Amino acid sequence: MTTDSADSFARPRVAAGVLFFDEQDRVLLVVPSYKDYRDIPGGYIEHGETPTEAAAREVREELGISPPIGRLLVTDWAPNQTEGDKLLFLFDGGVLAPEYRDKIQLAPDELTAYEFHDVAQAHELTISRLARRIIHGHAARQDGSTRYLEHGEPASQAL
Repeated sequence: MTTDSADSFARPRVAAGVLFFDEQDRVLLVVPSYKDYRDIPGGYIEHGETPTEAAAREVREELGISPPIGRLLVTDWAPNQTEGDKLLFLFDGGVLAPEYRDKIQLAPDELTAYEFHDVAQAHELTISRLARRIIHGHAARQDGSTRYLEHGEPASQAL
């Protein structure tokens, strides 16, 4: 019999992000001032906050808008060597209507720009683990599924 110790349990950092699209099915990517790659709107979940609340808050803080946040597209168990265990939620922001796009005001301390890009370009524009998440999120949006990933790849269903 083993004894569980609080030190043996994973304590992942948990984050939530949103995929927004334009009418040409291109994904919105932001250009952070503190990273050397493009990212999606989102960030870490605060104490007492749900993933959807965090996603909405991060979009409000980063883009200055409050569009509806849709369904869950992807959950990814994505440990990072320097930051430890991570659990990431990716939500569908749908097509970002012109009335929201016209009101975007980037957080000046975080972002320098935003752009819409073809999903197929994700690997050229961002880090590979995020690119995989974007590609799976786009596919889940297209086929109506929700995907569970580990390290950005579909997890094996075999136990």
